[in-house]
Amino acid sequence: MATTLLGTGVFILPQMTVNMAGHGAMLAWALLTLAIIPITIVFAQLGARFPHAAGPAFFVEQAFGRVLGRAVGLSFLLIVPIGAPAAIMMTFQFFQVMVPIAGWGKLACELLVLLVLLGLNLRGIQVSAKAQFALTLCIVAVVVLMFGSGVSRATQYQAPQEVLNIHGTLQAMGIAFWSFLGVETMTHLTTDFRNPRKDFTPAMMIGTLLVGAIYLVCTWLLLLLPSDAPLAMISAFDTLLGGYGTQIIGILGIASGLATTNVYAASVSRLLSSFSEQGITPRWFAPRNQHNVPVRALAFVLSLMALVLLANFLTDTRLDQLISWANGVFVVIYLLSMLAAVRLLSKGYRPWAVLSSLMCLVLGVALGSAMVYAITLMVILLPLLWLQLKLRRPPLPPMAAS
Repeated sequence: MATTLLGTGVFILPQMTVNMAGHGAMLAWALLTLAIIPITIVFAQLGARFPHAAGPAFFVEQAFGRVLGRAVGLSFLLIVPIGAPAAIMMTFQFFQVMVPIAGWGKLACELLVLLVLLGLNLRGIQVSAKAQFALTLCIVAVVVLMFGSGVSRATQYQAPQEVLNIHGTLQAMGIAFWSFLGVETMTHLTTDFRNPRKDFTPAMMIGTLLVGAIYLVCTWLLLLLPSDAPLAMISAFDTLLGGYGTQIIGILGIASGLATTNVYAASVSRLLSSFSEQGITPRWFAPRNQHNVPVRALAFVLSLMALVLLANFLTDTRLDQLISWANGVFVVIYLLSMLAAVRLLSKGYRPWAVLSSLMCLVLGVALGSAMVYAITLMVILLPLLWLQLKLRRPPLPPMAAS
């Protein structure tokens, strides 16, 4: 769970929230972590009681029908053009600290990364779960060492008297939501647990609270050691641990970013291929090579990423805008999943589902105009899927496990 939620964001998002909210960033992270707890509980119960590889799309289909369920599934697919380029842009913030590069040269390097991912994925090469877990342990170890060193300085620290910036705190919550994207992905793995009803909820809760604590610590460190550096965590590392922050945090950030983008490319290309096999998307995306890799789907997904990177470069779109648009889609998916839980779960868990729905609405308000992308997707997808369902004879088959 922690491996899913942590990544490049742990060294970048705290700085973004501090820039938006000042000392209100601590409150933003604390409130967001508290808000995610009921959502995590509800997802855990849905996953334990309705184990299915399709996760949220399956829950929504069971509660509200095939059209809305398919729309949720396709929404996941359409997050990639936004989410993956954001992950690459985060990765290159670490790369730029180690190797100064900008302009068209930076764009060329970002596109080169996509070509490398294409070559790796065509041969079915993936980052193993063990390697990903080891990377997460390294990130956690660095944060713990910095925290230990920072505690000794805390006695000399005096927080400045400043008025709480409510608008900035809400903005920070909207951006920080990126750190918890992945809570729902655990519901795809319930069938891998020996005893989902007993073990699934504790696993999700421990992972969520651990990640929330790590982000709170990172934010506290940046408030303790303010810096104008492009990556303030590197400056904090150098101050607390005596140097080599550029190399250590830079390498961890680059490795984590590449691993995250590779997972995006591999998983979503397979999702697109699966949709093609079910007749939801064109059959053209279905074929796979000898390594069971959906080549056309993979090439299409990576091409979309390349187009978004080019568009972002030409329009000078900020990273926080890209993150907010992706977060908006997840807010809609989470909200629909929580509303589905109101219908699917027992009476004892319905208050949690209602509370979670309200939390999702608060996050939607925090994101403000960034919700336009998510709402536009739903407005386009729902009538198209409804029309597809009406025109197909026989009707679409029930959602198949992948």
